[in-house]
Amino acid sequence: MWKLGKLFAMFRKELLLAWAILRDPRTPKSAKLAVVLAVLYVVSPIDLVSDFIPILGWLDDGLIAYVLLQVAFKFLPPDLHAALRSKVTARTRPVA
Repeated sequence: MWKLGKLFAMFRKELLLAWAILRDPRTPKSAKLAVVLAVLYVVSPIDLVSDFIPILGWLDDGLIAYVLLQVAFKFLPPDLHAALRSKVTARTRPVA
């Protein structure tokens, strides 16, 4: 069960990083486009595998969104990627 919680925390960080990419003015348009395409694919009713097939449809959405987010991260300059990731990490760090 703890693996599911760890996976959820990682997923949350990736979503916050995608949001930071969209909001930062230094981000290249290609990275922003890849994030927008990932979001549009997840909410679009047109899929490679229909969402009516319970597991495969959701897995399809998640996998393609993950690949598009990784493409967006590749388009970022390394210094900007590190800055945004540290910002997100500082934001999600639990308060002791």
